[in-house]
Amino acid sequence: MPPLRGDGNLVEALEKKVREAWAAGVGYVQLREKDLSGRALACLTEALRAARGPHTESALLVNERLDVAASCGADGVHLPADSLPAAAVRRAAGSGWTVGLSCHSEAEVERAVQDGCSYVLLSPIFPTPSKPGVAPLGLEALARVCRRCSVPVFALGGVDAANAASCVQAGAAGVAGIRLFQQAADLAALCRYLHSL
Repeated sequence: MPPLRGDGNLVEALEKKVREAWAAGVGYVQLREKDLSGRALACLTEALRAARGPHTESALLVNERLDVAASCGADGVHLPADSLPAAAVRRAAGSGWTVGLSCHSEAEVERAVQDGCSYVLLSPIFPTPSKPGVAPLGLEALARVCRRCSVPVFALGGVDAANAASCVQAGAAGVAGIRLFQQAADLAALCRYLHSL
């Protein structure tokens, strides 16, 4: 696929950040560029897949766009809560593909597991500026979900270096975030800390 025209800076900046994430040992990288056209997203997915190289174990996931993820060699897809039905995506993708889902309640997590999701993001655990006015679920709800869930649960929403340990202690398989990773002064040190929890 030809390179993106006029979007070279975007590709370079994302490639640099994603390479840093892979080098730091981030388990999943989600390509969440909602404003890109399908063609531009496909080009970016292919560029990042090529930049990953053969030795990186981190999965490259495309947000919501099953068509782009499948046709451009991504490892899977992450679905927002109001996206395509997870069961339909699992049927289309097959068992070897990673299918994740954003969930905001215990009932949504139960449905995600029934629908064959590989993992779930549960949010918001803590207050977060990206969801103003939304009551956080809290650590007790996270712990209840983790005890009952047969797939990995990742804590999202207001998670930072100071409260990540409490999420893991509650049973989360790990933490997810945008600001947490993108604004880290030392991504490698942050990931070492998170892996030590």
